[in-house]
Parts: sequence; structure tokens; C-alpha cells
Amino acid sequence: MNQSSNQDWTLLHAQLHQTLLQRKLLPENQRILIAVSGGQDSLCLTRLLLDLQSKWDWYLAVAHCDHKWRSDSEANANYVKKLATNWQLPSYIETANQVYKSEAEARKWRYQTLSKIALESNFQYIVTGHTASDRAETLLYNLIRGSGTDGLQALTWQRPLTDNFSPLLIRPLLEITRTQTGKFCQEQEIEIWEDSTNQDLRYARNRIRLELFPILRQFNPQAELALAQTAEILSAEVEYFEHETENLLERVTEVDTDNLNTSQFESQPVRYIINRLVLREVPLALQRRAMRHILHKVLPTNPNFSHIEKLTALINAPNRSQTDPFPGGAIAKVQHPWIILI
Repeated sequence: MNQSSNQDWTLLHAQLHQTLLQRKLLPENQRILIAVSGGQDSLCLTRLLLDLQSKWDWYLAVAHCDHKWRSDSEANANYVKKLATNWQLPSYIETANQVYKSEAEARKWRYQTLSKIALESNFQYIVTGHTASDRAETLLYNLIRGSGTDGLQALTWQRPLTDNFSPLLIRPLLEITRTQTGKFCQEQEIEIWEDSTNQDLRYARNRIRLELFPILRQFNPQAELALAQTAEILSAEVEYFEHETENLLERVTEVDTDNLNTSQFESQPVRYIINRLVLREVPLALQRRAMRHILHKVLPTNPNFSHIEKLTALINAPNRSQTDPFPGGAIAKVQHPWIILI
């Protein structure tokens, strides 16, 4: 590895430095834990943060989670540890005590592990190498599955990993593409660890990256950045709508229960009372969001589009209208001016 070339100030250094200044993602004098897989994105991030360290006075360390999915996973972990030593960074290497069957289970274990390390060693921030390319893939993946705007804006710049809002998960590379991180590693002569599962077309995200994106680039060579920018726009809009929905829900649930005729529901406890006169005053987008929030509290599974539409339809339905059962057996009935969820 050419150590002298690592000190060159590149456009990527300048871009990340500017992003951190504008978005206030990683303040000065903080303890930062970098999640490193050994791939190009996480190694690019680690090198960039290390080169910026003198400007921000951070304390940096590396964490690697071995899922034991591949035969070379132990060698992968050893490589990350060796690289951290070469770059004079403390490292935390954790190995799963079981082989997780799904990406979701593995991700949950990984974030739990990173959070545990951060809390035990007093790291205020955990950073990951998610890029604009990952953000674009997530948008497409969720769009194909029928997600609403919340799913399309996934992979935000930061989010809390635990309920007490510490540590924060930060994704500083969301304006940088995978092509850029690969070029950076090549120019800086950083040897990356190739993950063989990244070529496995059994995984939907790999098919999006390897098969769908080449087609999309025929329509727009900057398709990944365009999609990532769309996710950024949606992120701000979702934040606004969530704020408005919380305010609306406070008004919706402020009903005069003393005057509510609950005798007809004595055999079934009332789970939720919704003031539909208030809901009639707001746009359909907010009606749907409010109903999704309410159903999320009542149903045993995440509400889908048809569940939300079924409950939303009662806002303007005739008195004594009712739905068929939702998952778990809940039924919504109209007792004007309320919708009773029992």
C-alpha cells in the first residue's frame, strides 16, 4: 500500500468535508465507530475519515461483524483487523454465535452488536459506508414491493439505533456513488476484500444492482444519483408529513367519550375511537397517514394499502357502515361522528 498517496487531498475528501459541515453529521471531538466490512465502500469511508481526522479531532475506531456466511469470513475479519492496525486504528471484531438465515436477521444482529460496542466503549456515533447507489437500490427495491413514501425515502443520513437516541447511526456517503468509492480505493491503492455473495443473483438487491441498473443507465447514465436525489426529496417530505400527522392524531382522538353510545360494543372492547369530522377537514394524504398510524397500533402485522383504504373509506361512509375483519379480528364501525375500532 502506498502510504504517501493516502495523504493526497482528493475531490472526495473535499466533498465529504463539505457534507459534514453543511449537514452537521459528525461534530468535532467525538468518538466515532466505523462499521467496516472490508468492501470498497466501508474502506473508502474509513480512509476518508482518517484523512479528515486532523481537521475534526475525532477519535476513530473500526468494528467488523462476522456473520459466518462464507467460508472466507474469518479471513475477511482478519484482513479488516490487519488493515486497522496498519492505519493505527483500534478495532473490534465480533463473530455471530449462529448462522442467520435471512438478511434481515443478520442485519438486526449486526446493528445490535454495533450498538453494544458503542455503548460499552462510549462511542457517540456509528458510521456506515452506505452510498447513493445503496440508497437508489433501496428506493427501487421498496417501490417494487409496493412501499409508500416512507419506504422510498429509506436510508436517511442519520437515525437513532436505540430508544434513548444514543448512539446515532450516520451514513455520510449518501451523495457518493459506488463507482466513486471504487475509483478512490483504486487510486489510493487500498486493497478491498471482495464479497462473493455480492454476485449471487438469488438476492434481490444483487439483481437490481447487476441486472436492472445497467438497463436504467441506458436511459440516464446518472440513474443512481437521480434516484438517490429523489429519496432525499422524499425524506424531507416524509418528515413534514409525519409532523403534521402527529398533530392530526392528537385532534382525531380528542372525542367526547361520555356521549359515546358504547352499549352496542359491550361484548367487544373499544380499541380506538376516531373523530371522522376532523379527518374530513384534511387532505387524503394525511387521512391515510393517520389511519396507517392507528392500524399499526391495532393490527398484529404492518397494515398494507388495502387495510388503510378500507378504514379511510369510513370517513365519508354512511352511518352504521362497517368493515369486514382486519388481520387479528378487529372491525371498524361508523357511529357518527366517530369511527369505532373494536
